[in-house]
Amino acid sequence: MISDLKISLIQTSLHWEDTAKNLEMLSGKIDSIKDDTDLILLPEMFSTGFSMQPEKFSEKMDGPSVGWMKEKAIAKNCVVCGSLIIEEGGKYYNRLIWMRPDGTHEQYDKRHLFRYAKEDEHYTPGSKKIIVDLKGWKICPLVCYDLRFPLWSRNKWSHELGIPAYDILLYVANWPERRNHPWKTLLLARAIENQCYVIGLNRVGDDGNKIGHSGDSAVIDPKGEVISKVKALEEVTETVTLSYKELEEFRKIFPVGLDADEFEILY
Repeated sequence: MISDLKISLIQTSLHWEDTAKNLEMLSGKIDSIKDDTDLILLPEMFSTGFSMQPEKFSEKMDGPSVGWMKEKAIAKNCVVCGSLIIEEGGKYYNRLIWMRPDGTHEQYDKRHLFRYAKEDEHYTPGSKKIIVDLKGWKICPLVCYDLRFPLWSRNKWSHELGIPAYDILLYVANWPERRNHPWKTLLLARAIENQCYVIGLNRVGDDGNKIGHSGDSAVIDPKGEVISKVKALEEVTETVTLSYKELEEFRKIFPVGLDADEFEILY
């Protein structure tokens, strides 16, 4: 039997393009989590904010921020997940890191770059999703703007085995308050259409471009019900417990996924 999963969301403001201050601030918030947790989520570009200056603020995979993630994962004996600016092979990536407490990691490069903010002019898009395992749960981690593209997020069911590709779909984000209605609406839609838990972790506060962020972070169950208590505009850390038994029972009673269209993404 797959056990329940505890997810800790850190909804916070960020120091604009100041890695040292952000790591210090986030260390305090992580250290304040006293109860056991399985996964700690950080916002998109947690070390800098949503910066379009990767040539100044990028790091290598052996840089301080990835090393810090490893230290915190080991100290808290859980996975730490968030995205940051990485330089590799002369290219810049908005890279999500899934850091395990044993020091190993998985990575996902943001596929959909936010053209409106000219992210596509500074970063290289990824081309491959990942599905990671945590205590028997299958999790698909994505980044911010990916939320607007349902095919990329789609849960792919095995019609032969009657099982889905993942149980949790999560997004780490820097999603502005002025577009918080699509953020909240699409998170609900992704949970309902994919018959999975959806987690959206967003920052709060103004960034260096005077763009405000309301957070509106949420954990949503497969029925589309918000089960977290995080409030908008507040800096808060909340740990939410997800029930695999409830997920499994809902899928058995209401097996929408078995009637889903088969598809293949070609890139």
